[in-house]
Amino acid sequence: MDQRLLLRVIIAEDDIRKLTLNKRPQSIEEFKVQLVDKLSLQYDFKLQYEDQDFNNALCNLTEITDLPERATVKIIPLVALHLTALSSPTTTSDTEGSTADTEILSPVGASPSLRQQWPEFFDIPNFSVDVEYRLRQADLAYMKDETHMTLPRDMKHDILEKLAETMYSFKAYPDDDNFSSVAKALISKHPCLTEPGPHRWYGWKNSLKFKMANYRTKLRKAGCEDVAINGGKRSKGNPEGESSSKNIKRPRRGEANYLPNLPEGHDETSLENARMVLVEEMKKKQPNGTLISQMMDQSFPLRRQEIVKKVPAVQNMVERWPALFIERQVFAEFNRIASKNLEGDFFEALDQYAPRFIELFKTKKGTVGQKLRELMQHISWMTPDVIVLRSVVLKGIPILLGDDSSEFYKTCSDTERDKVLESITVGVLTVVSEDNPHEGQSSVDLQPISTAIILEGVIVMDHIKNLPQAVCLLFGLTYALHLDYPKCMANTLNFIQTVMLGLGKKNLPPKLLTLKNSLLG
Repeated sequence: MDQRLLLRVIIAEDDIRKLTLNKRPQSIEEFKVQLVDKLSLQYDFKLQYEDQDFNNALCNLTEITDLPERATVKIIPLVALHLTALSSPTTTSDTEGSTADTEILSPVGASPSLRQQWPEFFDIPNFSVDVEYRLRQADLAYMKDETHMTLPRDMKHDILEKLAETMYSFKAYPDDDNFSSVAKALISKHPCLTEPGPHRWYGWKNSLKFKMANYRTKLRKAGCEDVAINGGKRSKGNPEGESSSKNIKRPRRGEANYLPNLPEGHDETSLENARMVLVEEMKKKQPNGTLISQMMDQSFPLRRQEIVKKVPAVQNMVERWPALFIERQVFAEFNRIASKNLEGDFFEALDQYAPRFIELFKTKKGTVGQKLRELMQHISWMTPDVIVLRSVVLKGIPILLGDDSSEFYKTCSDTERDKVLESITVGVLTVVSEDNPHEGQSSVDLQPISTAIILEGVIVMDHIKNLPQAVCLLFGLTYALHLDYPKCMANTLNFIQTVMLGLGKKNLPPKLLTLKNSLLG
């Protein structure tokens, strides 16, 4: 049992090492300890070996005596993961369509607790039994003779505390409209709480604002990430701190899950180990799509903390989180952040508004009208192609809104690609054959060689099937990487966000409001 072992160890498809052990280990566990030490492995794993009894097919290694003196051993990472309740949008992806042999274990700790978007109609929660009883009696009295309830201090505290807790489950920083909707819903459900005067809910609105601020303070002290990040500002107890109005990190584009806490049972070290396994998985020719999705779900809070707190360069994110730049994962990440099906909602809205956009394009005169007419020349009116129609609309919106899309939409021949790439910071690059002439910004039906997304001068995704898909993915990446919209397309991307997807502020700038009214008129 003391003979040496000569091993061929398969760590990944492109990482196969030769290893010699001078003494055969006495058990599987001892063998694993030696492998960890010799190969610097930083994750748990199981072992398979080529069994000569089955023509060298891989079998699980359960007895150390089964291992021959010259053996091929394969390391199978074991990652403790949990399938979250979040359903990621499904799209086809060549890099994720395979199955692999990585084993998925039962969960260690809970999955990240993710918020949903603020509801269209706020549902007032049930309060404690005694509060509900007193409110019910007071509501009956109000319906009988409109007697307003004289609210005891402790009862008002309980009501406001419960409302703040419920509001926080949607938003850490509700806006003015959110406070108004809750106050109105409260007196609608419990009319006995109506206040005198024309705005019968206004006092509740102000009380909710104060209570929500106090509730955030309590959660900040408890360490909740989305409010703790704004701690340490200037105050009586911290006069040297940064101004309370500067560098506030909070959702500004409708991000339901801006900065979630790490899941229970995990810390930065455990999630960092999972990230490293994820990187190794992405190096395989056929990564395990199911494993990648689960690991990306699990590591979402770590990724958001890294992005929001450290503001890393895009190239750094490509290296550390390569799976984030797969189509399926761009849409899944947007779903994690905004609780929206980006691909479905984006194209549903685009197709819904497209006929009205074409009507608007036809009415425009002057230089704007000329540019739009050049775009519409690509539409075959007898049998319109949906991709062409979508492309025309997406290239026409910036013209209507006064954006300069010439720095965003770039088209070049395959021989010019490297030169053109140097001039793009953020945008969509369409590459066509040198034999296929293109017409600059007015071109849409090009049968391109490739369509790529550029962020911070780096191609982060390539070989996208068409321009509309590329625009949709780029929009998703601005959320996933917490990027500002490029100034040259700020109006267009804000229109996509607020009007097409219904995210963020309801009070639109004049240009966007005018276009929205024209579409709905």
